[in-house]
Amino acid sequence: MTVTLVNPDGLPKPEVYRQMSIATGSKMVFLAGQVARDAQGRPVGEGDLAAQVEQAYLNIGTALAAAGGSFDDVAKLTVYVVDWTPDKMPLLGEGVARAAAKLGVDPVKPITLLGVAALGEPDLLVEVEATAVLD
Repeated sequence: MTVTLVNPDGLPKPEVYRQMSIATGSKMVFLAGQVARDAQGRPVGEGDLAAQVEQAYLNIGTALAAAGGSFDDVAKLTVYVVDWTPDKMPLLGEGVARAAAKLGVDPVKPITLLGVAALGEPDLLVEVEATAVLD
């Protein structure tokens, strides 16, 4: 495996993400923010945060497969959520869990979660960037 996930001693040990990843591969993949669009560019999950999170994660899996990798190779995620409030965490988690089940992966990664006022298109509720390292 090219990415090892760690919660180092001296830092909090959250269950839903890891504080750090250590990557040893030789090919880095920087993926543009993925949103709730299918392969034809059609919107997915209008008004449904969980559905949009799921589609964004599935798009990451699709992109990494095209590069010869998988979601397991993700070293870091950045998630942008429109009008973030902590009560949206269950919906975020639901979307991640559904995508992980479809991809057959453990979705726990180092993650930065940012609340934003808006994204590039008015129907988007979430955008997810990924950095991966492949052998």
